[in-house]
Amino acid sequence: MVDNMRKRVLFISSTGGHLTELLELKELFKKYEYAIVTEKTASTLSLKEKYKNVHYLIYGTKHHMLSYIWKTPVNIIKSLYLYFKIRPKVIITTGAHTAVWMCYIGKIFRSKIIYIETLANMKTKTLSGKLIYPIANKFIVQWEDMLKLYPKAIYGGFIF
Repeated sequence: MVDNMRKRVLFISSTGGHLTELLELKELFKKYEYAIVTEKTASTLSLKEKYKNVHYLIYGTKHHMLSYIWKTPVNIIKSLYLYFKIRPKVIITTGAHTAVWMCYIGKIFRSKIIYIETLANMKTKTLSGKLIYPIANKFIVQWEDMLKLYPKAIYGGFIF
């Protein structure tokens, strides 16, 4: 029998609604050796007070494309560093862009990838969903209608 306390699980998401959804999984933190990775913003700094193993990537948004272009390579390198520091067996994410690179790094090094498509989308695919769907070991949707867009997905119901 596998000791779950030894299984390392990395929870990663962008800040905002994606992080709010991810933190709804906090009961899982008790079952595994976990790490949380998100973007460093004023609103995420307090996570270190509540959770034991929090790491940050540089905040970037596609709405500021010029700076985003420069922050992305730095975040890819930082994601690679964090991956080898944490060495997760499983990566769980609710998206968005911050998580894509970590999921691909994890796939290359044989981590299991679990993606939970955001509750905010009930009729269209997200960009991170489109990018992670082909490599996900489990792809979970929160709306039954999304199974039409992601036929190999699992309907998991609402995360909240």
